[in-house]
Amino acid sequence: MLDRLRRLIEENDSPAGRAFDLTIQALIVLSLVTFSIETLPDLSPRAQRWLYGIEVATVAAFTVEYLLRLALAERKLHFAFSFFGIVDLLAILPFFIATGVDLRSIRAFRFLRLFRAFKIVRYSKAIRRFHRAFVIAREELVLFVIITLMLLYFSAVGIYYFEHEAQPKQFASVFHSLWWSVATLTTVGYGDIYPVTVGGKIFTFGVLLIGLGIVSVPAGLVASALSKARAMEDASEKASEMRNR
Repeated sequence: MLDRLRRLIEENDSPAGRAFDLTIQALIVLSLVTFSIETLPDLSPRAQRWLYGIEVATVAAFTVEYLLRLALAERKLHFAFSFFGIVDLLAILPFFIATGVDLRSIRAFRFLRLFRAFKIVRYSKAIRRFHRAFVIAREELVLFVIITLMLLYFSAVGIYYFEHEAQPKQFASVFHSLWWSVATLTTVGYGDIYPVTVGGKIFTFGVLLIGLGIVSVPAGLVASALSKARAMEDASEKASEMRNR
């Protein structure tokens, strides 16, 4: 009985296990949605009562799930102090102790349990190819991240010197300028902070051109690495066929 219950909760390779996982995920989504609705102003008392009732029901379900996982764990202390154990506890604890600190948003982290589903496809050739592609492009991606961080810093320093005197509040320091640097290099351009000097505008034009390259480089690296991984896979299969002959 305990083995069947443990398999139901911990595994998702059976219809009952998948149904249990889907139910918990649905409750997480419901809890996050109701949490967001509660932040709306001018909610009617009836709506507040409904939202509170839903919260009580979801907390009850999460509490039962947590206690079952704790009871069925072979190493109970290990589970209690594991990442998922702490997240599960923090998701329900504030409701019972009424600290005034609402941590329901932390339930979103429980979606990480979905990664257990990847064990079903671990034998997929596409998944292996994707992993191989990241291994191939690992050094290039790390170098790209380092260069991007350097460009963020240098662009923040540059715009600070161009715009600090004209806009001392918006560009009060290099740290304040980093927000403009991120928004510009990623080509988002929120428009909340923008240059007003001629030098600042010219500098921004150059940063935008660099930003266009930054957006496209990772996709190119991964695509190239996937092509190499596919070629290596085909070569390996051909070699295996030749040996079998």
